Amino acid sequence: MTHVVTENCIKCKFTDCVDVCPVDCFREGPNFLVIDPDECIDCAVCIPECPANAIFAEEDLPADQLKFVALNAELSPQFESISRSKKPLPDADDWNGKPDKLALLER
Repeated sequence: MTHVVTENCIKCKFTDCVDVCPVDCFREGPNFLVIDPDECIDCAVCIPECPANAIFAEEDLPADQLKFVALNAELSPQFESISRSKKPLPDADDWNGKPDKLALLER
């Protein structure tokens, strides 16, 4: 099992979670973070750090977010590793909590 970044991260990309990760398993895309499932050690320290509540243990994923298991695995080799927090996207607070953002994901 691994941890998974879900839809609410799209267009927010808060990176508070990155600073606490002991193994640098986060990868950064233009408007979304993913967790590399091969690097994640399931420590769960990232979950409470996410202001968007977008990180879940795989076994705790809401049913409508299950597709993000495959999406994190698919995108993690394509996105660059990130090991330090950055400023969130300029309008992150406006997007936080908005549904149906998958079509807005930039690869």
